[in-house]
Amino acid sequence: MKPTAEHFIIRTTLTSPFGRKVRLAADVLGLADRVTVETADVSSAQDTLRQQNPLGKMPCLVRADGSGVFDSSVIVEFLQHVAGTEQLFPWQGPERFALLTRAKLGDGIMEAGGLIIYEARWHEEDKISQRWIDYQRGKMERALAALEADPPDPRKVDLVAVNLACALEFLDRRPAVAWRSTCPRLVEWLDAFARHEPAYDRVMSAV
Repeated sequence: MKPTAEHFIIRTTLTSPFGRKVRLAADVLGLADRVTVETADVSSAQDTLRQQNPLGKMPCLVRADGSGVFDSSVIVEFLQHVAGTEQLFPWQGPERFALLTRAKLGDGIMEAGGLIIYEARWHEEDKISQRWIDYQRGKMERALAALEADPPDPRKVDLVAVNLACALEFLDRRPAVAWRSTCPRLVEWLDAFARHEPAYDRVMSAV
């Protein structure tokens, strides 16, 4: 008898950009039917997220034995291992490090945007640092400029594309920088990527 495939829980919110990164990767890898999303509340001490990931951060993948896999980059690598493929990035060789490095631009955009959100969410209005916000915004602008100068192939669905698609969608909802007016090649890229990869609309439309 063929063993039952392991099912996974993703602790996140439907709008978290890093949660969307993990869910988009799972869909692209053909694992969407083996993943269930359970909402997490990072601000609640009663949420079991803090037992599943002692850092209390999402997303966190919970395995059948209750153990947690985190953060989003480790989860994506785990999912690719489960899928038994090299679709999102090579397992070894110089191409692996070049791709993973470029994919970090998308991660950095999402991370900087999140830090801007948390600056306002976790500080009183008179304690908010505009200098800190400008510093994070600068990271996003430089990363976007690098990607605008050399956009990926919209027909190639790898980790660079997954991260970039989630980062741009995040900036559409949380407009920390006006990327659509300054990055016309990335606007064209996102439209073409969404047409090419149906998983994008499936993940982004889930709210």
